[in-house]
Amino acid sequence: MNPRETDDVAKVIPLHGDGPGRSGRRSGARAVHPSQDEFLEQHESADESDETTGAGIAELGSQPDDDAVAEPDNGGTGNFALPIPIPLGGVRHKLAGQVAETAAFLRKRLTGDYEVDEFGFDQHLNDGVLLPLLRPLYEKWFRVDVSGIENLPEHGAALVVANHAGVIPIDGLMTSVAVHDRTPGHRPMRMLAADLVFEMPVVSTLARKAGHTLACNPDAERLLRNGELTAVFPEGFKGIGKPYADRYKLQRFGRGGFVSAALRTGAPIIPCSIVGSEEIYPKIADLKLLARLLGLPYFPVTPLFPMLGPIGAIPLPTKWHIVFGEPIDTQQYGSASAEDPMVVFDLTDQVRETIQQTLYRVLANRRNIFLG
Repeated sequence: MNPRETDDVAKVIPLHGDGPGRSGRRSGARAVHPSQDEFLEQHESADESDETTGAGIAELGSQPDDDAVAEPDNGGTGNFALPIPIPLGGVRHKLAGQVAETAAFLRKRLTGDYEVDEFGFDQHLNDGVLLPLLRPLYEKWFRVDVSGIENLPEHGAALVVANHAGVIPIDGLMTSVAVHDRTPGHRPMRMLAADLVFEMPVVSTLARKAGHTLACNPDAERLLRNGELTAVFPEGFKGIGKPYADRYKLQRFGRGGFVSAALRTGAPIIPCSIVGSEEIYPKIADLKLLARLLGLPYFPVTPLFPMLGPIGAIPLPTKWHIVFGEPIDTQQYGSASAEDPMVVFDLTDQVRETIQQTLYRVLANRRNIFLG
């Protein structure tokens, strides 16, 4: 038999032997494993020669290294099926990129080729480790929507003032991810945190590495004078520890220390309203005696905690909305107005009222706590 005859025979190999019900079985098999003729009809023109067809088949059988070839299982029936190329180059390139990034990160850490500022902020660690750990929670669990990001300056100082809630202050962490990922220059948000944060062994170190510092006027003014995007949550523990029945009702904003810092430095104040954070741990009671024994501002009781133990500490997957309002200019008042109680009080009240009204507006348009 010559080569020409071999090609002809190969083109007419039967899918099944003769016998009763043959056509029905062939119809079912062809739906899964198309014959060679059908495959060639889809990929080759009808007038091509057998030699051209054979070359095309040979070309399909030799794919580049970046492509994987899947060979359909014939189930032991002897059916003929051509290999179908499945490109995996993009997956391999992505994996190679991740390996390269990890290697570059480790090289910098080992050689000390990174900087830490006067507050302990390690941007290399924050961008490479801390924020990526928070992103799945931000993107998949809370599915955060952000609006008004254009109200944040691309450069220079600004003071973000936000409501605070949720029993555990996850809202600050989610807001920091939103600011970094949505601003054009991927700006870090430097939060002013309570003293308790810096009294906890591991948490204190991580907070410093992430760029956060004590919620006091000297540190706030230093950050703002350095041109940093700074954030403060004036409700403090009164906000994050309030009962579920009082959700989205802003607590008192203290004595307006954050306004004084903004006035002295001339930094604009940006009201920020966060919806979704106040339902992640519905607080229905407070074990005050246990809280005092542990040195905590409160010990929350929720429908799931502490009844279910660690499982009850998993936050509910509520849908979040973070809204950045229009900046409030402080330069028009002058730095000397920071010593005027009436100016400080009026600005504090303006910021608080702006946040409260935005919360009400977003809540009015929300379908439910889980779908947003």
